[in-house]
Amino acid sequence: MFRSKCLLSVCLAFFSVVILSPCAAQDNAPVTIDFWHLDIRDEHQTVWRDICDDFMKSHPNVAIRITVLENEAFKSKLATVMQAGTPPDIFRSWGGNCMIPYAEAGLLRDISEEYATWPVRISATDVFRYKGKLYGLPYDMGCVGMWYNKELLERAGYTSFPPTWDGFLELVRKLKEAGITPIALGEGDKWPGHFWWVYLAMRIGGRAAFDRVISGEGFFYDETWVRAGEMLKELVDLQPFQKGFLADHYDSAEALMGDGEAAMTLMGHWSPGVSAACSRDKRGLGDKMGFASFPAVEYGAGAITDCMGGGNGLVLGGDAPDEAVEFLKYLTSAEIQTRIASSRLGGIPTVPGAEAALDDPNLAAVAEAVAAAGYLQLYYDQYLPPPVGTAILDGTQLMFAGKITPEQCARMVGEAYERSLTNE
Repeated sequence: MFRSKCLLSVCLAFFSVVILSPCAAQDNAPVTIDFWHLDIRDEHQTVWRDICDDFMKSHPNVAIRITVLENEAFKSKLATVMQAGTPPDIFRSWGGNCMIPYAEAGLLRDISEEYATWPVRISATDVFRYKGKLYGLPYDMGCVGMWYNKELLERAGYTSFPPTWDGFLELVRKLKEAGITPIALGEGDKWPGHFWWVYLAMRIGGRAAFDRVISGEGFFYDETWVRAGEMLKELVDLQPFQKGFLADHYDSAEALMGDGEAAMTLMGHWSPGVSAACSRDKRGLGDKMGFASFPAVEYGAGAITDCMGGGNGLVLGGDAPDEAVEFLKYLTSAEIQTRIASSRLGGIPTVPGAEAALDDPNLAAVAEAVAAAGYLQLYYDQYLPPPVGTAILDGTQLMFAGKITPEQCARMVGEAYERSLTNE
């Protein structure tokens, strides 16, 4: 009888450990990951589907349920499920104000601890950080820089792009003396012009100036932003832009670049492709186009390697299972990043080594700039709440038009930011 009771106890103990153990059950339990993206083209959907299939082959207990929506439908449906408190497990995000409200509402999973032991280091993770927490990772990230026509610069006596702001202003003067339009700008769309003001603020104040704004310890009334406006006015006073630039649209300015009628433009990584598409011959500048970082301000706290940009990333919903973290780890591996880059699904990879898949030297140059950036700031009109972004675009355009002073612009944006804090 005693031996029978002992045997029964041993069997029950074995049953509880092997059959009922949470760890054992978790190892074999089926898990479904909801994955949302917005790459609606058939060839792009095929790439994502193949990547998901390969992950599921190595994780037989995981099923990935893919939802594909076009851009506006994606944003609308995402807002709906977020309001319901049921976010997808892993989904497309651009960081900044597209992500921050969800992070503040506790609807995203913080992966800071997991990322500390991530197999690879990834460029531009700051775009997906908020108040010290990391909610996602970029798989495609470009930056804004100076795109220039090598032949036109040579006609002005330059074989390379000047690295400093003072040197840049001298280049503008030399181009004008040579009868060349120095800068193409489509300020009718407003957003191209804000790159100039924000980049100057980055070079003057560095990351610390931007962190002070977000923390509430500093505002746009600070010297950094006023001085950036004053330096922008110095450029505007040189009249370096094409006639009618305040009304011209972005694609018109890109056409000037593609047709060789302007020497340079401050624009994102898409500029070579767009300027070629907008040019008369549909070929653009080709290898005559060069890329350089925005010039340094000699006395500034910001490094010339700091850049402004944006791209695509993936963030995790608040209840995402650990398997979703593993899936993100898989998506940001060098193998998959190379695969995404070579398929043109992502553009510019964020994992060291994957840029070898890029056959466009201009995109490779952008990838190097992103990798070298100690600080990458998301486009500022997208990073901040929409009313503040609108104030930045409006204020910058008014500075270009000479209708407000740098102090007035800084106050205009600062007041919009203060109102956004009050309305939260």
